[in-house]
Amino acid sequence: MYFPQDYKYHKEHTWAKIEGDMAVIGITDYAQDKLGEVLFVDLPEEGSSIKQNEVFGSVESGKVASDLYAPLSGEVIEVNEELADSPELINESPYEKGWMIKIKIEDPAEIENLLDYNDYESILE
Repeated sequence: MYFPQDYKYHKEHTWAKIEGDMAVIGITDYAQDKLGEVLFVDLPEEGSSIKQNEVFGSVESGKVASDLYAPLSGEVIEVNEELADSPELINESPYEKGWMIKIKIEDPAEIENLLDYNDYESILE
């Protein structure tokens, strides 16, 4: 399994790539592997707000439907529209093409609540 070392991770298997005052958010390689083939993704609309540790959407596979937990709070500024027609991008490329949303970070201090690469890897053991 692959986990980018410069990303931050939520214990519920979402990731955040911090880019200044914005963050790109998706699910980890571990999560997509456990879900199996992703068939559908329910994501918030642009302009809506998400809150750290709260559900911001869901992902469905042939095995299960799973809630998505927000790694950070903020306003959704972009949604990956490709996932509506090609949810399998999450399986094929969870950190690049399979990103889910981009947010404007509400409180940069929340980043300290997330796990780094080593901490995330250790909770999977």
